[in-house]
Amino acid sequence: MPPATAPGRITVKICGIRDAATLTACRQAGADMVGFVFYPPSPRAVTAAEAAGLARLAEGGPLRVGLFVDPEDGLLEAVLTQVPLDLLQLHGAESPARCAAIRARFGLPVMKAIGIGAAEDLSAIATYAPAVDRLLLDAKPAPGALPGGNAQPFAWGLLQGVRVPRPWLLAGGLTPENVARAIAEAGAPGVDVSSGVESARGVKDAALIRAFVAAARGGEPPAKRG
Repeated sequence: MPPATAPGRITVKICGIRDAATLTACRQAGADMVGFVFYPPSPRAVTAAEAAGLARLAEGGPLRVGLFVDPEDGLLEAVLTQVPLDLLQLHGAESPARCAAIRARFGLPVMKAIGIGAAEDLSAIATYAPAVDRLLLDAKPAPGALPGGNAQPFAWGLLQGVRVPRPWLLAGGLTPENVARAIAEAGAPGVDVSSGVESARGVKDAALIRAFVAAARGGEPPAKRG
């Protein structure tokens, strides 16, 4: 597994990677994680065969994250047989027990997405933290919307001063223009973006990726990768 992000440095994940050019752009910009979406309703979905080639390009970094929504073990097995992933992201209604079971069965760290729309949603942080390795605090989707990638932010200030007992990322409606403010308001140690670095739905833009990573890190130059 590639090394973890250095302490104190904002972690950046670019989700919805579908082609080699985008993955290369993420590497060159210094992204810490790239996400492959294994959820067919998403415009950013990839097959295991497609992701396998992309994952090989990311050997040595960034971390390779597989996004799943309420996956059965059979799907996880089929993907992991072909795709070398470093982290499993669960973005559905998985219970803490299900998260723990997936983590134990497949021997990979798990990141659970929690939808935040109001202060009462914050209680899920303590519920899920013992069962997972990381948390993703995302905007709570509207009824009928996709679980994520909807370009909708939430009130980041809800997280100010909240203790999150696991490494975590902030997501939901982030862009190069607002990511620095979001980090400041939420006190976030890391961020996850998908639609905010796209020129069209599901189509990533290399210039926006570079701008997002730079803005998240206050203008820090990209980390070089071999």
